Amino acid sequence: MGTKLLLCDCAGTQALDPDVIESACSIRCSRVHTALCTTELKSAAKLMQDGETVIACLQEQEVFRSLAEDLNIDAPGFVDLRDRAGWSDQGADATPKIAALAAEALSPQPVTPSVDVFSEGTCFIIGPGTLAFDLAEHLADSMAVTVMTTDLSDPLSRDYDVVRGRLRSVSGALGGFSLRLDALQQVVPGGRGAFAWTDPKDGAISACDIVVDLAGETPFVQAPAKREGYLRADPKDAVAVERLAFEAAQLAGTFQKPLYVRLEETLCAHSRAGQVGCSNCLDICPTGAISPAGEYVAVDPMVCAGCGACAALCPSTAITYEDPPVSALLSRMHILARTYRRAGGTAPRLLVHDAHGSEMIRLAARFGRGLPSDVIPLELNVISGFGHAEMLAALAHGFARVDVLLAPTTERQAVNRELELAHAIAGSEGIGLIDEADPDAMSDLLYGQAVPRPLSDPVLPLGNRRQIARLAAQALNPQADTPLPLPENAPYGAVAVNTDSCTLCLSCVSLCPSGALIDNPDKPQLNFQQDACLQCGMCKTICPEDAITLVPQLDLSDAALSQQVLNEEEPFACVECGALFGVKSTVERIMEKLSGTHPMFATSDQARMIQMCDNCRVNVQFQQQDNPFQSKPRPRVVTTEDYYSDRKDH
Repeated sequence: MGTKLLLCDCAGTQALDPDVIESACSIRCSRVHTALCTTELKSAAKLMQDGETVIACLQEQEVFRSLAEDLNIDAPGFVDLRDRAGWSDQGADATPKIAALAAEALSPQPVTPSVDVFSEGTCFIIGPGTLAFDLAEHLADSMAVTVMTTDLSDPLSRDYDVVRGRLRSVSGALGGFSLRLDALQQVVPGGRGAFAWTDPKDGAISACDIVVDLAGETPFVQAPAKREGYLRADPKDAVAVERLAFEAAQLAGTFQKPLYVRLEETLCAHSRAGQVGCSNCLDICPTGAISPAGEYVAVDPMVCAGCGACAALCPSTAITYEDPPVSALLSRMHILARTYRRAGGTAPRLLVHDAHGSEMIRLAARFGRGLPSDVIPLELNVISGFGHAEMLAALAHGFARVDVLLAPTTERQAVNRELELAHAIAGSEGIGLIDEADPDAMSDLLYGQAVPRPLSDPVLPLGNRRQIARLAAQALNPQADTPLPLPENAPYGAVAVNTDSCTLCLSCVSLCPSGALIDNPDKPQLNFQQDACLQCGMCKTICPEDAITLVPQLDLSDAALSQQVLNEEEPFACVECGALFGVKSTVERIMEKLSGTHPMFATSDQARMIQMCDNCRVNVQFQQQDNPFQSKPRPRVVTTEDYYSDRKDH
């Protein structure tokens, strides 16, 4: 029978056209109800029992979930059409947007991979004695608690462990914290009077599931608010400290930890042969979840908070975001734009936001102007990973403009950097950031925006993020006949070689992580494929002559997909056998500097070896009396006769 969309105009406060929605979305719609969550709840129950349903109401989803539970059926799906479209100053013209939002809600979405995290409730509290002891008393009945006092207070109870010392470092996350402690002292429980303490010990290592930090000093981990299992409060804030007791008690059990990113080590351009190239992810990660691991990086999935900034800045696509993957995100954008046009719309705008943005949209809809009828909201779990490839893809799908609504907690460094790159490729008219905390100000800004013309012939870019960006850029710059200049640190570009300085040693080729620099086995030649270049700078770092310069640009022509010669020279012919080897200018330069001056090449015969290939040079050296391959004469083989002669002598 298929899925049925249950429509409700919420007491007549929004206009819905089921015929247009059915036509644009290829879905069956119910008649338009007026009070589906109250007086028409019996109708909702009957429709829910008839088959799979999606209810066009997000506000009262708990009512319908409870109803499904009472009916012993699966819970329905939900889509918010009212706050995002119907409740608006332009609500009468919002039918294309309503259809687009309904179509997106019906599209299947991939499940983010996850791993189970086990927490037995082992809790470590650090802070001033009285405060820490009071919190430990609350938790000791249900958790194994250890308190480290920062003021040398004596323990008040043996219901929990108390230690003294200095916490040197904390690593890990919920269910797997590792602590390193210096000057550690433990209680000696025997004896009368005050407790005695063991001698201080440095370098102690301990483990726990939960860390509660009441020290009131610098946090022991990066981005403490993003570290699961690390609870922190100002010791002077009694309410916040009391709240920690409740939060800590909830962290015992089994939890699902999403695996936000996936790492393909073979694509990583971090380093080669001890030379560091790309460090974008290391520099941008707010939690310290990424660390060097030889020639590539390693991601600690337990520490990763899923901001997605590393994936947005990764030039090689070695790190990809999985919540959702880029293919699923592009599919959602494609459905929104396509359905909007099918329903009669012409120039949609895309508003990318997170949960904070959803709340602003709800407030603007209920108490203000709401969103313009052509602004389609797209909610993501985090927006800091919405990079230039996604921005360009949205324009390529046919959106007239793309805006990212920032939240107070958004990691902005990556977003700002990606916006600059997107502007360089597609211009600044169609892409922007909205940094407004006031719902009314947000609405006014959107209503007052100038809307550029969308792409007349939308395309569907596919592939990894580099391929998506290139295909979208080609669609947005159809007349580009020269490479587009890009800002510094862009992941696309060319390599310029000073041919006067380059000796064709090919060190750059051996270290290039993407294969953009290529040698020619048949002659001294340095080739380059621009489309593969990551601008990691490893070639520039390793070049002994400083002959390489990076040129950030995006060449949209087919020439970027093929090899071009950056430098080539005539090979030298061996004076003995005529075989081609080395570079003629280099051999001649060596002859000029060493012949007749260096002791190893003082005579003309010795200097002539510089002009020989490897095989001929070895042969000539072997024939010399003082050749380096000469060794002592082979000892004579001992025979049976020799043994007999030795017996006679003795």
